[in-house]
Amino acid sequence: MKNKLKTFLEKDLKMTFWILVSSLIYSIGITSFSKVGGMYPGGFAGISRIVSDLFLRFYDINIPFGIIYFTLNIAPTYLVFRYIGKRFTIYSVLQYIIVSLLTTFYTKPIIVLTDPLLIAVFGGLLCGIGVGVALRNNASSGGTDFIAIYVSNRFNRPIWNYVMCANALVLCVAGVLFGWEKACYSIIFQFVSNQVVQRLHERYKMETLTIITSNPDEVVKNILSKTRHGITEIHSEGAYSHTDNTTLYMVINAFQRHEVVRSILEKDPKAFINIQETIKIVGNYYQKPLD
Repeated sequence: MKNKLKTFLEKDLKMTFWILVSSLIYSIGITSFSKVGGMYPGGFAGISRIVSDLFLRFYDINIPFGIIYFTLNIAPTYLVFRYIGKRFTIYSVLQYIIVSLLTTFYTKPIIVLTDPLLIAVFGGLLCGIGVGVALRNNASSGGTDFIAIYVSNRFNRPIWNYVMCANALVLCVAGVLFGWEKACYSIIFQFVSNQVVQRLHERYKMETLTIITSNPDEVVKNILSKTRHGITEIHSEGAYSHTDNTTLYMVINAFQRHEVVRSILEKDPKAFINIQETIKIVGNYYQKPLD
């Protein structure tokens, strides 16, 4: 019982640490790049920037980005809390609360750049890393991430490219209201951010493993002790050595790759493993739920 409690606390502390890191990086991307360069990130962050700029320009009312960002996240939080996972929702709420506070009370840029292209590239990089770190640790930055996670979880496929298309609508609004030059630089900002997120977030990417081993029973047992994915065994023979072996075939999520490969090599250090990207699966496939 004590060991389980210790493991639970260690996991929570680790997740909290990475959420803090994620929030800090994302906040720097907003205050030091997006706001300074007059560019609009994707999702609710971009909408919050537009609303904040609208009130300042047309009504001379300064509503901080963080307040709008927090308010917009309230409705999708309920959706995710009900249908995805309570633990995931709690850490996501923690992430966007910290971002809201940091961007509201600490608005001084930490990094100062003047070239709009550099601002777009490095701002998008930082915001993408901030979101990606949260997603890798079973949380998110809220907003459209919530919607993307909900849809991805339901249909078991990544939809970040569709999110990019939706963000284009935000840029069109920004272009009409504040000028097309900033909107065009914002496209670069969002593209860089989206690419980083796709690289870091592997939950809905799937890979096929083809494993040739001479110790199938122990390998299979060790894999199944760590994952719940099915494995197909095919009795085979080496064409050169003419020795009997077994070919194992299975599909896993990309984020499980290192754990599964380690499990294989623990029982058969000489196993041959081929890893291929899987585009789509039709049929029964176990997707580990979010906490």
